[in-house]
Amino acid sequence: MKLLYVCDEDEKELSRQDAPGACPRCGGKVEAVDCSHKWKFCFVPVCNMVKRRYVCTLCSKRLVILYS
Repeated sequence: MKLLYVCDEDEKELSRQDAPGACPRCGGKVEAVDCSHKWKFCFVPVCNMVKRRYVCTLCSKRLVILYS
């Protein structure tokens, strides 16, 4: 008996926008990137999520916002 586990994740960039602030590492400009994530299990769509990420344009570091 064989068990075949097929799972796939697709990531697609939707848009880029300028964000306020500067990178703490290099002082470069920050961009907000909206990404769509689609998870599939055996070619059946399971989940579709849209996330916003912040990225520095100079050093390409992914920035994390900490809420206090």
